[in-house]
Formats: sequence, structure tokens, C-alpha cells
Amino acid sequence: MAALLTALDGRHVAPGPAGAPARGRRDVLPTGRNLFTADPRSLPSPTAMDLGKLAADEIIRAHLQDHGDYPRAVIIDLWGSATLRTGGEEIAQGLCLMGCRPQWDAATGRVTGIEVLPPAVLGRPRVDVTWRVSGLFRDIFPAQIALLDAAARAVGARSEEAEGDNPLALSLASGGDGARIFGTAPGTYGAGVEERLASGAFTDRAELGQAYLDAASHAYGGAEGAARESGGAFSQRVAQADALIHTSDDAGRDLLDGGADVAFVGGFAAAAALLGKAADLVILDTADPQRPRARPLGEALTRLVHGRVSARFIAGQMRHGPRGASELLETVDRLVAFAET
Repeated sequence: MAALLTALDGRHVAPGPAGAPARGRRDVLPTGRNLFTADPRSLPSPTAMDLGKLAADEIIRAHLQDHGDYPRAVIIDLWGSATLRTGGEEIAQGLCLMGCRPQWDAATGRVTGIEVLPPAVLGRPRVDVTWRVSGLFRDIFPAQIALLDAAARAVGARSEEAEGDNPLALSLASGGDGARIFGTAPGTYGAGVEERLASGAFTDRAELGQAYLDAASHAYGGAEGAARESGGAFSQRVAQADALIHTSDDAGRDLLDGGADVAFVGGFAAAAALLGKAADLVILDTADPQRPRARPLGEALTRLVHGRVSARFIAGQMRHGPRGASELLETVDRLVAFAET
């Protein structure tokens, strides 16, 4: 409050970094400072890589438990807001699944390149990772797009691994498109289904799936993270994916808060069904980054609903009158949207 009054008075407010204290960012305290974000050239941070490896290992564990085999191809939702909070943990998850890690400059801490781990060090098959980036991520993290593109190209170039443990190299050897980072056209945002879900103005699930695929119309990459029209390349990646990985890193919000989660997860589900693919919908809970947990979408929603239909939660919402009632209404709307997709 003191800092707010200082700002309103037109006086100087001391600067301070943004971040999540739960992820070891003690430097963000005390609060009440004029926030600045991390240097994008330092992401993912070494801490984010350590936590991202834990999350990647959990993804592998859950898939092995459910299917008895390693995942070969996944799609990861990559959002700018989450990257700012975590220092790039979602980026790290994908790099670890691919069998890569960044190289950092010892003096500045900035990422200078990518190292591809040999199969003997990795100890398992590589995963072919595709990234569905948000518009915010595209706008503020072109350096990370370039890094991910470089990682995908480096892994794909290991043609000697194409016969077994490198599905990306196998795909390229078979004439597949090497693009692995997709998003909306420059200047546009969203998953492509938000307005349809909010208004109910769609005919069936297939329409939602096609809208999701059409929205991811551009591939991103190169040294500047530039865009190009990708044709049907993203549809091919969805058709070949074993799972969608959607990370929930913030203990203060969940899948039923806001419409973005249902748009990205539900849009993918509708698109996969349209393409005849029964891919897993994995909600990766990293609210406790030391103990990540991968759950199927149904299980994750069941846990949330059990919490929200409890007498204590409802009583708490009732104390807030119309605002509390609107929260309950939004919960129902999100559940309906998940059912529709």
C-alpha cells in the first residue's frame, strides 16, 4: 500500500524482479516494488532446468505406467505468463524430453547454445516434442523460439539414431516437416475456439477441432524466431502426438479459472478426435515444483470439482454475494466447455 501511494504521488518506486518465491526466487521479496521481468537471454535458468527435468521424468513415468512404453511424440502448451513465473520450466521440460540442455555463459548466465546429450547419457529414447506457443510467448520470447528451433534441428540432424531411439530424426528421414514450434499468425492470439465456446456458436466438436488447427497456422523458428505459414504441418503433429502436456504451475489458479485452459486443452482434444487420434490429455501439476504430478484431464478435473462442491467452498462464495455466485457459474461454464470439446 505504501508503494501504491508513493506511485500515485508521482514519486520514485524502487525496482524489483518479478517471479515466484515458491520456486526459490527470494529476490522478489519484499513486495511493493516496481517489477521488471527476467533477462530473456538467461532463460531457461539452471534452476528451471533442474525442475524441468523432474517434470519431464514425471511425464515419462506416467506414460510408462499407463502404456508400458515410452512416449514418442508430445505437444507442449507453452505460455509467456508461465515462463515469466518459472524462469522457463516448460521450456526445460521439452528440452529434457528431447535429450538436450542449454549451454550458459559462465560470466553472464546467458544461454549461448544447445548441447544434445548422447543416447548413453540419456538412457531412454528421445521424445519428438512440438510446441504450441501462445501469442504472448511469441511476442516476448523470440530468443527462446530460436533456441527451441535450434534444439529440434540439432536432434533431427542425428540421422545415425533414426532407426530406433530418435523419432524426430526418423520423421525427417521419411520426408517430414522439421517445424516443431507453432502458433497463431503474428498479431493474433488465442487457441482459435474461445469465442465459439463462449457464445455456443458452433455446430459440433469437429468444428471446434478444425478451428483449433486453423489457428495454429504459422511455424516459428530461425535465428530471429520468425514466422512462416505452415500449411497443414501442425495437423500432422497433432495426428502423430501421443499426448498433450498442459502445465499448471500456479497454486493460485486452476483449470477452471478463466477460459484459456479449456480453449487450449479442449481445442487439442477436439482436433485430435477430428484426426482420428486418441491422444492423452496430461495435466502436469508443478505447483510444488519439487514434486510434479502428471494426471489425466479427467482425474485433474475430478479433484477440482470435489473441492468446489464442498460445503466450505460454497459457503465461502456465498459470503461474497453476487461475485461468489458468478464464480460458481463460471465453474459450471468451464465444465460444460470441457464436455463440449
